[in-house]
Amino acid sequence: MSEITDLLPARMLNEFVYCPRLFYIEFVQGEFEHSADTVEGQSVHRRVDKESGQLPTVEKNSGSSAEAIADEEIRAQSVMLSSEKYGIIAKMDLVEGTGRMVSPVDYKKGKKPEFSEGAWPTDKVQICSQALILRENGYDCTEGFVYYAGSKERVPIPISEELVEWTVRKVEECRIVAASGICPAPLDDSPKCQKCSLVGICLPDETNLLSQIDESPEKKKDIRRLYPARDDAIPVYIQEQGSMVTKRGEEILIKMGGSTIGSAKLIEMSQLALFGNVQLTTPAIKELCDRNIPICYFSTGGWFSGITHGMGHKNVELRIRQYATASDPAKALALAKKVTEGKIRNCRTLLRRNSQKASPSAMNELAKLAKCVADAKSAEELLGIEGSASRVYFMHFPDMLKHPDSEIDFDFESRNRRPPKDPVNSLLSYVYAVLAKDVTVSLLSVGFDPYLGFYHRPRYGRPSLALDMMEEFRPIIADSTVITLINNGEVCAKDFVRRGNAVSIAPAAKKSLLKAYERRMDDLVTHPTFGYRISYRRVLEVQARLLARYLLGEIEEYPMFCTR
Repeated sequence: MSEITDLLPARMLNEFVYCPRLFYIEFVQGEFEHSADTVEGQSVHRRVDKESGQLPTVEKNSGSSAEAIADEEIRAQSVMLSSEKYGIIAKMDLVEGTGRMVSPVDYKKGKKPEFSEGAWPTDKVQICSQALILRENGYDCTEGFVYYAGSKERVPIPISEELVEWTVRKVEECRIVAASGICPAPLDDSPKCQKCSLVGICLPDETNLLSQIDESPEKKKDIRRLYPARDDAIPVYIQEQGSMVTKRGEEILIKMGGSTIGSAKLIEMSQLALFGNVQLTTPAIKELCDRNIPICYFSTGGWFSGITHGMGHKNVELRIRQYATASDPAKALALAKKVTEGKIRNCRTLLRRNSQKASPSAMNELAKLAKCVADAKSAEELLGIEGSASRVYFMHFPDMLKHPDSEIDFDFESRNRRPPKDPVNSLLSYVYAVLAKDVTVSLLSVGFDPYLGFYHRPRYGRPSLALDMMEEFRPIIADSTVITLINNGEVCAKDFVRRGNAVSIAPAAKKSLLKAYERRMDDLVTHPTFGYRISYRRVLEVQARLLARYLLGEIEEYPMFCTR
């Protein structure tokens, strides 16, 4: 345990008794997510989080010290003490008493439970750990209290020998689990999961399903969607060249020449994307980093060039597994097969849905190539299969386009880039860059190194893992966005600029493309494995977390995302 931390926070004992997996994810892997409950809990604690009052020092087994403080009234808030004997540390909301006899008081946001014991086991173990700390620091402590703000009741907790023995046992169990390097299994269909702020990280029902052999349709219907279908926060895109982004209070301001041309609330932002010559002030950068809101940088033409974020994810354990898997050719190939097969199947689905003259031979060829993926013996062979599938797919890509504007030529012969030579390819290149940004952000939020992939080889400045993960989403998110934009007549001849044999997108069309892309990301889709509906943006995070579950050994294989 000393390799992980010297002292175990008493709050983590509370989490461990509630759910060992919650404890491991939060304490060992360093993941946390606020919910309405945790924000409300912070509000309840605000009154006692400010340090006030004195807790006099006493010497253990010293009669003179006891006499010196015998009549002193004690009321100290936000007291941090530790116990080397038990290896625990606690920040106590309130310590009160007289002289050497003191009691810890812990504030909780909820109501007093309606059963004879009067307090939840999680709260009792936390109070007992605080009492043990106070005893080791020379105080007498025979009782603690839990104050439930919801019902405005203070519940006494006697520090009995049975409670002490149970608490000490839980401390040791915490240490064993933390040092094991193995995340405990999720709770099975537990009502606790519904109020857990980490449920979107833990994915209890999803992980339990994928760790079982039985994946029958009946079983899938039991999967609960325990997190919102859509994200509350959304990306903010800024393309006005020469603009300045500043911070004011709880929002950012976009200014041009001293005048404010736009604003966005920080609480509603998931990321900030800057295109070209856009300035960002240091206070704004610091605030965004503090709030874990990534800042993504693009060239004017849409080349995704970098990202700024806070101190980074603490889940070193996951990155160690990622590096080990990337170094193992067999394991890396297995993952590469999954994303490649998913990409080919989704290409086939998009053609089947949108082609005006669906080619049976193309459908059959893509289905055949998808099956061939499983037999690939090397990454080079897999690249050949993917290349063949891409040729078939893009050969029939024009069959999905039906633009009503005769003034513009949307003829499409093949995929080309650097630079794109026609309007369709310029749109595809731009939206692929935006999708790569979103996948990179999802991977960073889970704890991955986005620059080390399993299929795309590492190269300076290239987010190889993000390119791996986005393969299966290229057709159903990026290509679908471009097809919709063209077929709905949202772009016209004036939206493209030709320079020699290169074609670029005009600023107004870029805005239309980003709006169409965000509409697609906000669309709800039925998850093919779990059966519930979530947005495509949420799907990216779920798939990234499932990849983490696979690398950490919690599920047998990575489930590709293939729409029907």
